[in-house]
Amino acid sequence: MLAYIVRRIGYGFLVLLGVNLATFFLFFTVYTPDDMAMLNLGGKRVTPAAIEKWKAERGYDKPLYWNDKKEGGEQFTETIFYERSVSLFKLDFGRADGESAGNIGREVATRMKVSLQLALPLFVLQVIASTAFALLLVMFRGTRLDLWGVVTCVVMLSISSLFYIIVGQYLFSRVLKLAPISGYAPGLDVIKFLVLPIALSLLARLGGEARLYRAMFLEELGKDYVRTARARGLPERIVLGRHVLRNALIPIITSAGSYLPYVFLGSLVFESFFGLPGLGAYVIEAIGKQDFAIVRTMVFLGSLLYIATYLLIDIAYTWADPRVRLA
Repeated sequence: MLAYIVRRIGYGFLVLLGVNLATFFLFFTVYTPDDMAMLNLGGKRVTPAAIEKWKAERGYDKPLYWNDKKEGGEQFTETIFYERSVSLFKLDFGRADGESAGNIGREVATRMKVSLQLALPLFVLQVIASTAFALLLVMFRGTRLDLWGVVTCVVMLSISSLFYIIVGQYLFSRVLKLAPISGYAPGLDVIKFLVLPIALSLLARLGGEARLYRAMFLEELGKDYVRTARARGLPERIVLGRHVLRNALIPIITSAGSYLPYVFLGSLVFESFFGLPGLGAYVIEAIGKQDFAIVRTMVFLGSLLYIATYLLIDIAYTWADPRVRLA
């Protein structure tokens, strides 16, 4: 397994390097440092002196890839590419392009905690609720409960998450006044601000996840080991809980694991609507302000988290199914 993990890390590094190079090339081909300065300083009526000052403060006054004015290793290190792209591999994100945006690394560390407070309990509850609901439908398959359960899943996954947010905020915050409509507070007070977004996000994803898991369980029901278990006289709940669920864990791990990067990166829509200062809201703010330094950083972090997540998923396969060997 160790050799497999090392090889996957090597592949992941190459993917991350490719994404980083492509992102840097696209950003600095579409927008030059002069364009970035003009966007941040307020458009076309900006003096050349102000542009040069803005670039010097953020290190954009250096050459892109190679500095002929320096000697030795500084010819490579004293460039925009090294300071804004290579430095990302050291998790040195530098300064944001905005006038008062500050250090990106400090902002990411602070806002990631908020995103985790929202997404980590949501991730756990989502897996439990979707799996339990799907098992319930399978246990009563062919009945009206199963039929209307599937119809409910289709209806739920057909509705946009924006609808759940708008209706939920109106009903539970304005009408019933059970939870704040938006905001954030440190400590245990954060719970009252997280209950509503977690509940609505869980509801928005429940239909699609439960319907997918139900299909996985139904596929497993036709296998020989299920007929053998039933022939031994095991109750249906034991067959589903101990055998079907265990053998369907690999596709469940794949589906649930693909959501893990959002646990760290935050939910763009929910954080913005509920006023949570997480990474999702950070990205929205950066896009609105055209702060490319933050956007490049989040693209890099997203790629890194996806690579790490799928490596963890492969390792989890060996726990779910002893027949799986990473070689």
